[in-house]
Amino acid sequence: MKVFVIGTRGFPHVQGGVEKHCEELFPRLSSLGLDVTVCTRTPHLIKPYKKEWKGVKFINLWCPRIKSLEALSHTFQAFLVARILSPDILHFQAIGPSLLIPLAKGLGLKVVMTHHGPDYERAKWGRLAKKVLKLGERWGCNYADGIIAISSGIKKQVKEKFNRETCLIPNGVLIPATREERDYVESLGTIPGKYIFAVARFVPEKGLHHLISAFSNLDTGWNLVIAGDADHETEYSRNLKMMAKNTKNVVLTGFITGEPLEELYSHAGLFILPSYYEGLPIVLLEALSYGLSVLVSDISPNREVELDEDRYFPVGNETELTKRLEYWIEQGPLAEKEREEQLEMVRQSYDWDKIAEETLKVYEAVSG
Repeated sequence: MKVFVIGTRGFPHVQGGVEKHCEELFPRLSSLGLDVTVCTRTPHLIKPYKKEWKGVKFINLWCPRIKSLEALSHTFQAFLVARILSPDILHFQAIGPSLLIPLAKGLGLKVVMTHHGPDYERAKWGRLAKKVLKLGERWGCNYADGIIAISSGIKKQVKEKFNRETCLIPNGVLIPATREERDYVESLGTIPGKYIFAVARFVPEKGLHHLISAFSNLDTGWNLVIAGDADHETEYSRNLKMMAKNTKNVVLTGFITGEPLEELYSHAGLFILPSYYEGLPIVLLEALSYGLSVLVSDISPNREVELDEDRYFPVGNETELTKRLEYWIEQGPLAEKEREEQLEMVRQSYDWDKIAEETLKVYEAVSG
């Protein structure tokens, strides 16, 4: 079975939840015997560009790194390539690229769409972009042969809005080996176990401005370490960096991956996700997989990861966030029993191998 993937910037080591999802999923599908080709965006890749990785083939296409043009121009190019290759399954990632699903169906292609969430709710998009994203969602949900929803909230929304059934297949995570090395953590001027850790893109819906503001009210001696950056520099991202610079004990690492990121997860005292918007947050699953104490906003995608009620705070409420940060810092790391229960929950619910097998079932059902 030949599978062609549209709608990701690429992988490995590219910032973004969809990118992490694809990085874990498609090599596993390749190992199950599928012929997988992924279209990537060269402005986001590390040179030299890979033509293949872990059994997945890449077609690397240039596109302008301009927020309003990048995804649209890349999707159209990728669609033209898909038309030539004529795969057994054309798999669209996210609702924006799904704008072209009716054209794919017109060519007789079998189409699967993964709905990662209503992207038009993101604050970064203007009015026209939001209309285009809503149209992509509508056309994708109406015309795709199979729809995968990464959360039960998305599954319910698709049923209510478009009367379509979806296959619920969540994001996943690996249970990692904790890194003993501390060199990178200490190079940031940070004490292992004495920092709050956040991983996010620098966009308004991630709520990092609330996090920095709430942190500025603490007097604990801890640092706040934020890993991530903006895909496209904006007034918001510039202001956020200035805000961090002017707040004591805030450390920005930029976008990192691999060993430095693993080291920061391994030695964090508390993980925080203050988002207004998520699909099903892989970074939260990663934090749980390291056995970390976590604190997250009370949006429905975060609540799908069933945590104790006091692990949630009202999104955007800086006063309450300050109180909860202070409380969980005082509580310290998880007790061993609680940590083991958390890891077992992750193993049972978010296993990438099971997710790949479920995705293959969707392909087989669609292809007949």
